Amino acid sequence: MISMDNANSVRGLKLSDVEETGLLTLYCRAVESESPDPILRDEKALELVHKIDPLLVDTGRPLLKRLYTRKIDKQLVVYVALRAVHYDHCAKSFIANHPEGIIVNIGCGMDTRFFRIDDGKLPFFDLDLPQIITAKKKLLSETERYHMIGKSVFDYTWMDQVAALGVRPVMFLAEGVFMYLPEDQVRALVLELQKRFPGSELVCEVVNKRWIQGFFGKITAVKMNRRMNIGKQAGFLFGLTDSRELESWHSGIQYVDEWSYFESNHEKLGTLRMVANWPLFRKAQYTVHYRLN
Repeated sequence: MISMDNANSVRGLKLSDVEETGLLTLYCRAVESESPDPILRDEKALELVHKIDPLLVDTGRPLLKRLYTRKIDKQLVVYVALRAVHYDHCAKSFIANHPEGIIVNIGCGMDTRFFRIDDGKLPFFDLDLPQIITAKKKLLSETERYHMIGKSVFDYTWMDQVAALGVRPVMFLAEGVFMYLPEDQVRALVLELQKRFPGSELVCEVVNKRWIQGFFGKITAVKMNRRMNIGKQAGFLFGLTDSRELESWHSGIQYVDEWSYFESNHEKLGTLRMVANWPLFRKAQYTVHYRLN
């Protein structure tokens, strides 16, 4: 939990392994924003990390120490930036096609998407656990259109706040969320979204089930726990064998398309582009777009 006397005075920080990943992606966007020819420029992320940095000076947490010293895996920085750009694009395209639409950012962490895509009319909801939203509200201010909800995504009462805006098109974004949750709970959530918001759209990040089981699962765990200093409690739990798997959950769930960061063919991917056409790597962790009819 982040505690502050005001926006510029910071004291005290305590986060779980999963919550730390929210800071990790924030710092990735900030680092990329200051790099030569940045993939994205996130001014609000830069503002937030400058406020959070004083909290991390004497931290004993390996990941938080890496954030403070900016010793973050370069491939991860590029991946997070490319992913953020894609989700921003999905949201902007949705609003362009549905001017009265609403964006809901599930498991938002310290994401600053609203400030990157706001068109001056957009109603936007950030949703995350109470302790994260409490911290975020000390860094950012809500407005008439920007709302922060501090509830578990499985406490479906948060949906009432979205529905209170009336029957309007809704896009749910779940960037870096579902893989950390049990499959039965992800399924129940998606079905509830389909029930409560028929005609809505869901853009969610998923992992290939092969990368969370057996030998490949061990490789993933080693990479997260050792190479990136991500705590063991933040391991992957849910994966898909095929993007259309969700269609079997309900006849109203319709696959639209999928995206892998390899599709950008960005020069900052470096040697990773060599494995872009290998299905096992291309779709190890990727994004799928669904309609919830």
